[in-house]
Amino acid sequence: MLYEINGSSFPVYSLLYFNHIFSGSFAQKKTTDQKVDSVLKLMTLDEKIGQMNQYNGDWAATGPITKDGDKQTQIKNGMVGSMLNVTGVDHTRTLQQIAMQSRMKIPLLFGQDVIHGYRTIFPLPLAEAASWDLKAMEQSARIAAVEASAAGVHWTFAPMVDIARDPRWGRVMEGAGEDTYLGSLIAAARVKGFQGRGLGNTDAVMACAKHFAAYGAAVAGRDYNSVDMSLRQLLETYLPPFKAAADAGAATFMNSFNDLNGIPATGNAYLQREILKRKWNFKGFVVSDWGSVGEMINHGFVKDNYEAAMAAANAGSDMDMESRSYIQNLATLVKEGKVKISVVDDAVKRILKKKFEMGLFAEPYKFCNEAREKEQWNNPAHIVAARDIARKSIVLLKNEKQLLPLSKQTKTIALIGPFVKAKADNLGFWSYDWPDDTARIVSVWDGIKTKIGTSTKLLYAKGCDIKDTSRSGFAEAVEAAMQSDVVIITAGEARDMTGEAKSKSIIRLPGVQEDLIKAVAATGKPVVVLISAGRPLVFNWIANNVPAIVYTWWLGTQAGNAIADVLFGDYNPSAKLPISFPRTEGQIPIYYNHYNTGRPAHNDSDLNYVSAYIDLPNSPQYAFGYGLSYTSFLYSDIELSKKSFKSGEKLTVKCTVANAGNYEGEETVQLYIRDLFGSVVRPVKELKGFQKLFLKKGESKTVEFIITADDLRFYNDKLQYIYEPGDFKVFVGGSSDNVKEADFRLIK
Repeated sequence: MLYEINGSSFPVYSLLYFNHIFSGSFAQKKTTDQKVDSVLKLMTLDEKIGQMNQYNGDWAATGPITKDGDKQTQIKNGMVGSMLNVTGVDHTRTLQQIAMQSRMKIPLLFGQDVIHGYRTIFPLPLAEAASWDLKAMEQSARIAAVEASAAGVHWTFAPMVDIARDPRWGRVMEGAGEDTYLGSLIAAARVKGFQGRGLGNTDAVMACAKHFAAYGAAVAGRDYNSVDMSLRQLLETYLPPFKAAADAGAATFMNSFNDLNGIPATGNAYLQREILKRKWNFKGFVVSDWGSVGEMINHGFVKDNYEAAMAAANAGSDMDMESRSYIQNLATLVKEGKVKISVVDDAVKRILKKKFEMGLFAEPYKFCNEAREKEQWNNPAHIVAARDIARKSIVLLKNEKQLLPLSKQTKTIALIGPFVKAKADNLGFWSYDWPDDTARIVSVWDGIKTKIGTSTKLLYAKGCDIKDTSRSGFAEAVEAAMQSDVVIITAGEARDMTGEAKSKSIIRLPGVQEDLIKAVAATGKPVVVLISAGRPLVFNWIANNVPAIVYTWWLGTQAGNAIADVLFGDYNPSAKLPISFPRTEGQIPIYYNHYNTGRPAHNDSDLNYVSAYIDLPNSPQYAFGYGLSYTSFLYSDIELSKKSFKSGEKLTVKCTVANAGNYEGEETVQLYIRDLFGSVVRPVKELKGFQKLFLKKGESKTVEFIITADDLRFYNDKLQYIYEPGDFKVFVGGSSDNVKEADFRLIK
């Protein structure tokens, strides 16, 4: 049957497509859901399953590539709904043109791992979380979306919102650290940044909250490993950042590789159907992680891809990334009645709706604009933003005798270590390598050389490579140190030492780097150590013996300039740790908001039949929320508006913070609470608020927090989200282990 439009005849199945191309009243009156339903009615079962199938573009990969036949022919036949790792308007246009030759002319979605930048690389997400600056993190994601969308990308597989309490886990670098409250706020900020003014705008990409769920709690910190936890802990600690992402409008979710309490997340109906789609009323779609549908065979949950497709589809996984389980088995499963057609239809509706919202039905090539791609390729405003966000992410861990900031008129500075002139290592894991990176990435050497005065002499000695076992370069490094007034030593991990599949049992400086630092420190010269890494590392000797330590993470394209800004005082560091730093791997997992025991240790010296180590303090090397400034901040005692309050009332918490040092600076004022007695035990502290406060030298300001009964809610043993009357403590301070405290009561 043919339908005539403007004198031309088209098959009836093309009618809906033309309704979105032209601006006739019929098309305008239809809601998105009606348009989706209209398309769905015209689709065959095979075409529906094709929308649930995602292939890799083979230009690059984030997992094992499976080659199988002619993908272009499959696209033309409507057997592919999405591609990943296809970027650049030439590539995306080419494949979209092929999709437009299919019977239904349904456009492809192009997804990409845009984790902390695309063309302009920002600090890794864990480093950005150290800024505690939600606006900065939203801006970082916004710029990444602008650049990626200009290159033809519709969809980013970010943000990762997994709570992570184990720094041995390689993917800790992708998230926001150990705290649920902070992680939830950051999740929402990043979703808003990626999606901007809303889907359909050409500078917005679809966000993807991952990995659903509890992936960050993998046993032994080993990637892809099992997760076993109570439902109460799941609901209270690990799910809230996902809920925040959903509430912020995240277009998609990605399920996780792990099993949760014996059920692989990809085949977990409780997670995907009960919580996400029913309780949270999530309207987007769920994509598997790379091959995770088929990997349920390895879990021992299913015996083959046929059963894998059945389990995943029925559990609520809408799109199969790269396992081929759906494309090869779903049609048979539907015909046999093992997967209802309504399950397939629901998944396809969700996928089609996002394609409509992105505007791809009306304009399949709207993200294939060469002029826009060129315009955003070297946007100078993005470089400025990257430098600012990078310096906001730098944590000052130690600064004895105010060694920092350094004077720009220092006569001689020795720059030592494997990262002084490094370029690519500043980008870290999950970043892109472009042909002109050597010119674009600012090394520590370049940043400092630009910063200092003409009278300052720079000396350089590498000392050792990142993983060296040889000490042959130590003599040159010591000689350079001896000739200097101050020494800056770079140390840390290579960019491929933390990330996916990069879990480590030992999280210390690789090779002989620590020995190099010891040798240089033995000269007696003032030493500043810069540590570049994607996770918390253990460096006890350095922590105890070096006067100044700066944790620089992996800061991205503008790393060297940002580091120089901090070292020479053009920017006063203000970052605070979003994750605890252990003293040794034996303390892991270590996190500030732990439960008390029946025999708690009262301090690090308390060893008398209490919960403690006999060879190590319980406390971390550096606590959650810790971070120094070049100035000092003094906190007054806490002032409460009342000593008790009822549900429906508010408790006002006030504290005055004074800048008592010699520099203007920014302080992140943190509010914690503790429920002293509950029907289930409660953490010793829980972050419930923070404010960033900028103070000039000698200035003081009063910060004010509001506490309501809702801030005191928790899940009881019946999994009810409640608050209970009783006694509480409130804490205000500059880190989780340095606070003022006061008492209050919630009454009936």
